[in-house]
Amino acid sequence: MAGMTTEHSTTTFADLTTIGVGGPIRTFLTPDTRDGVIDAVRQADAAGSPLSVIGGGSNLLAADAPFDGVVVRDARQDIRFGSPQADDTVAVSADAGCNWDDFVAESVAHGLEGVEGLSGIPGTVGASVVQNIGAYGQEVASSVAQVEAWDREESRTVTLDPQHLRFGYRMSALKASMYDAPAQPSDRFFPTPRFVVLSVTLRLHRGAEGTVGYGQLAKALGVEIGDCMPVAAIRDAVLKVRAAKGMLEDAHRYGISVMAGAKRADTVQAALQAQREATGSDNPDFNRHSCGSFFMNPILDDMQAARLPQDAPRFPTVLPSGEPGTKTSAAWLIDHAGFHRGYAVAAGAPASLSTLHTLALTNRGSARAADIAELARTVRDGVEQAFGVRLVPEPVLVGVTL
Repeated sequence: MAGMTTEHSTTTFADLTTIGVGGPIRTFLTPDTRDGVIDAVRQADAAGSPLSVIGGGSNLLAADAPFDGVVVRDARQDIRFGSPQADDTVAVSADAGCNWDDFVAESVAHGLEGVEGLSGIPGTVGASVVQNIGAYGQEVASSVAQVEAWDREESRTVTLDPQHLRFGYRMSALKASMYDAPAQPSDRFFPTPRFVVLSVTLRLHRGAEGTVGYGQLAKALGVEIGDCMPVAAIRDAVLKVRAAKGMLEDAHRYGISVMAGAKRADTVQAALQAQREATGSDNPDFNRHSCGSFFMNPILDDMQAARLPQDAPRFPTVLPSGEPGTKTSAAWLIDHAGFHRGYAVAAGAPASLSTLHTLALTNRGSARAADIAELARTVRDGVEQAFGVRLVPEPVLVGVTL
C-alpha cells in the first residue's frame, strides 16, 4: 500500500516539544514511509529550506519566532525481532520514528536485556543514537549494531556501524556533524545532522534478568550493584525513580491532535495512570515540562578538575583527545552555585528549575523560549563564576542563543 506524507497547518514547536515552547512552523510533515522521509528531506535541502528532523521533541528548545522552514517527523513505528543467535543475542530493528519507550517496553516483553535501564527516556529510536542516550548504567551505544541513514551530502542511503558512529558521552558522529565546537552550530548541517536516521538495529541479549549497574537504582530495588533482577522489575524501578525526579514526559501531550499516534495507545494510557499515581492528580505536571537534563555533565582535564572543591563529585573518564579526564556533576555545580530546586530569576517567573531536580529547566505553564533562555543563561553564568566551569547545553537550540 502506498504511503502518505501528511502536511499539518498551524503547528508550533510548542505543540511538538516536551517543554512546550516555540513558535509556529511554516511546513510540518509526517511521512509514513521510508521513501517519504527521504523525499521530504531531499526536497527541503533542494529548496535550501532550513530543516529540522524532529523525534519526540524532548531534546529541543526552539525560538518563539516563526520557523521559516520544514520540520519532518517520521511517522513509522515498526519493530522487527530477528531470530536468536548462538551467542544468545537477538537483532532488533526499529524505524527511526518509533517511540523509544515503546521500543524498550516491547523488548522487555520479549524477554530481552540491554535497554531496560533506559526506560522512560522521552524521544524516538532515531534520536537515541544521535544523542547516545544513557541512564542508570546503560548507554544505547552498548547495544547498537548498525544504523541506516540518509546522507544529505552525498544523496544516498548508508549503513553506519559503531565505528562510524563514534559514540561518546551524549555524543555521536551524527550529532557532531551539526556543530563546529561545543554549542557552536555548523553553518551547513544544523539543526539536522548530515545523516538522517532511517532505522536502527540493536543487538540485545536473551534472558529474563538484567544486571543492576547503578547505585540509585539498586537502592530502589533493595539490592546491591551488580546483582541480577528480572528486566521487567528493573524497568518498573527505573520508571519510578525517574518519576520521583520529574524526569519523564507529561503523557497528557499525546492528547493533542498533532501528537496523536506518536506513541502506542496502550503505553500512553499506562503512562497517564502512572502519572496520576505519582502526582496525585490528573493535571499537567509542570516538573515534566522540560527538555530533560538541560546541561551536560562537564568533562574536565586535570587542571580544571584540580580547581573544583574537594567535595565535588569526580568520575574517571576519557577526554575527546583520548587522554584521561574527570567527569563531574552539572547538578552538583548548579546546586552549589546557589541555584536550588525551584529557582526562578524572579518571583512568579514562568520558567524555573524543577522543584525535584536542578538539571531540569521547566515551563511552569506560560513560559516562552525567551524565559527558558534567560534562566539557562543565569544558571550557566553563575556556575562559571563560582567554579570556572562553563556548562554546555544538551538540547538542540533552534533560533535560540544563550
